[in-house]
Amino acid sequence: MPPTADLTTGLTSGPPPATTTRTARRPARNRHPYRDALSTARGRTGLVLVGAVVLAGLLAPLLAGYGPTEQSGRSLAALGTSGHPLGTDDLGRDLLSRLLYGIRADLGIIATAVPVGAVLGCLSALVAAAHPVADTVVQRIFDLLLAFPGLILALAVTAVLGPGRLPVVLVIALAEIPVFGRLLRGGILVQREREYVTAARVGGSSGPRVLLRHILPNAADPLIVQIAVSLTVAVFIEGAMSFLGVGVRPPEPTLGAVLSQSMPYLAQAPHFAAGPLITVTALVLGLSLIAEALNREIRR
Repeated sequence: MPPTADLTTGLTSGPPPATTTRTARRPARNRHPYRDALSTARGRTGLVLVGAVVLAGLLAPLLAGYGPTEQSGRSLAALGTSGHPLGTDDLGRDLLSRLLYGIRADLGIIATAVPVGAVLGCLSALVAAAHPVADTVVQRIFDLLLAFPGLILALAVTAVLGPGRLPVVLVIALAEIPVFGRLLRGGILVQREREYVTAARVGGSSGPRVLLRHILPNAADPLIVQIAVSLTVAVFIEGAMSFLGVGVRPPEPTLGAVLSQSMPYLAQAPHFAAGPLITVTALVLGLSLIAEALNREIRR
C-alpha cells in the first residue's frame, strides 16, 4: 500500500524507513564475562605478570647461557659479572640459568597438579550429587583430607615416596581435591532449587541429564576463579616443600630450592635470593589479580 499524506500534520504516514527497521532488528551483543574480566585493569596487569613469567620459563633453553647444573670457577659472583648477569651461586652455577629452569620446573608442577586436583574434586562432587549415601562418604573423605595440615601432608607423602616431583604433584592435588569438590557440591545444591531444574524434570529429563546438561554449566563459574586461586596456593606449596628439602631433588632447580640455598648467604650475596623472590612475587600477584578480576565480573 503506497504511503498517504496526512493533511493535518503535513507528514507522510506509511512503513518506517528501512534503516529504522534494520536498527530495531539488530541482535544484542552477547556478554562474555571471562573476556570482560581479563580486559579490566586488574585482568590485564595479571596477564602481563603471569605471561612474562610463563614466557621466561618456556624460553629457558634459549635465554639461559649455561646449563642449570653447570659449574664454573666463580663462586658467588656479583650482579653484572661478565657471562653471568645475575651472578653465580655458592657452587659457581649461573643464577639466571637456574632461575629460568626453576620457573620451568615450577610451571610444570603446578600446571599438572592443580588440574588433577580439580578434576578429581569435581568428579567426587558429581558422585556425591548422585545419591545421599555417596554424598556422606565423599564428605567424610573430604573431611579426612582437610584434617591434615599442608606441611604434615607433605611430610607424610614424602616419607612414603621420597622427595621428587611426583610427591609434590600428589600433595598439591590432594590439597585441592576437597576445595574443588566442596565448591562444586555447594553450587549443585543451590542450582537444584532453581525453577529451570524443576521445569526440566517436569519435561521428562532424567536425573543425570538434568545434572550434566542443566545444573553443571550453571554451577561451574566459581570453579574458574578457584583455578586461579589454586595455582597461587600451588606456588606456595611447591616453594615450601623445596625450601624444606622435601620437594624436587637437587641439583634440579626450582624457585623454592634456589631460595633455600641462598639463605646462608643473604648478608654476603643478597642478590642470590632476589631472583626467586621477585619471580614468585610476580607470579603470585598476577594470579591473584586474575582471580580477583574473574570473581568481580562473575558476581555482576
